[in-house]
Amino acid sequence: MVFQLDNDLWFPDPHLGDDDGCIAVGGDLSVRRLMLAYRHGIFPWFPFRKTDIHWFCPLQRFVIFPDEIHVSHSMRTLMNKGLYRLSINEDFEGVIHGCSVSEQRFENEYAWLGSDMIAAYTEMHRLGYAHSVEVWDGEKLVGGLYGMIVGCFFIGESMFSLVPNASKLALIHLARVFGSNGGVLIDCQFETPHLRSMGGRFISYEEYMKRMVPDSEDSESP
Repeated sequence: MVFQLDNDLWFPDPHLGDDDGCIAVGGDLSVRRLMLAYRHGIFPWFPFRKTDIHWFCPLQRFVIFPDEIHVSHSMRTLMNKGLYRLSINEDFEGVIHGCSVSEQRFENEYAWLGSDMIAAYTEMHRLGYAHSVEVWDGEKLVGGLYGMIVGCFFIGESMFSLVPNASKLALIHLARVFGSNGGVLIDCQFETPHLRSMGGRFISYEEYMKRMVPDSEDSESP
């Protein structure tokens, strides 16, 4: 099985990847390549200072079903206080920049959200594929997340918080918005304790792809 648009644009069978889910190295971050990747559960992840682009497709996918998201008592209390305003797509560039630099992530030698990735996803946002959730304290952006909407998935890429629990607020807001559109799942890509505590669980790659309903452009280049 090979996922291919033309002779120069293809991905190998994810079942042939390594134990971490890495299936390919190289290529570029063009819109056409990214869309081919995401439509088959593949995403780029690599330390941009150290190596070429690495493409991953884990065969066990960590996802959140929006109607299963866990909202703790403390989070409900915080939400009821109304301290923060939540929005969608009001400041994509602010969110992706925050994801890049918060907690000194950019200074880490293994940082993956460099200028090329930021430029690629900013272009994807311009084209209507990438989206953000923002958390505001007055006029200040204090947290958020961004990712791709492909088929019946929101594929989360990164999140950040400048105040306690801001990224959790963004994720809960995302789940509630998507929960009103039945059938949409949140793809977390990798398991973390934070995401597991909020209701994340594994599904197989086969189930993942069954739920990936191709959009009207699936057979065409973006």
